[in-house]
Amino acid sequence: MEITFSLAEIDNTAKQVLGLNLKNIILLHGSMGAGKTTFIKALSKQFGVKDITSSPTFSLVNEYETGDGKPLYHFDLYRLNSEEEAYDMGIDEYFYSGYTCLIEWPEKTPNLIPLDHTTITIKALPNGQRHLIVK
Repeated sequence: MEITFSLAEIDNTAKQVLGLNLKNIILLHGSMGAGKTTFIKALSKQFGVKDITSSPTFSLVNEYETGDGKPLYHFDLYRLNSEEEAYDMGIDEYFYSGYTCLIEWPEKTPNLIPLDHTTITIKALPNGQRHLIVK
């Protein structure tokens, strides 16, 4: 799926994406400021998360409860120094928990990402819109 959307259309875009056959592990790729965290907020809303969502840049992971009472994990691996650091924090237990994991900056842990995953790439366009590709 490929779609170009504005910020005003982000909730509808997130709803469309969740209508796809997504894996539990969802990788979000994009440059700094592309809108990964903003899109994760929209996805979380579609999952029924009622809490305020924010980037876990310093804690590496935030846990939310979905509308059906399941955990939803949001990772921001930008400040991660090594895969060993991620492994020591138990990242593999999250990844193989069977629950949805939304992962920003997954390229920081290439050897720890499960093979069975969905990739979302977001690119900021000059006109302020975003181009999103789901694979």
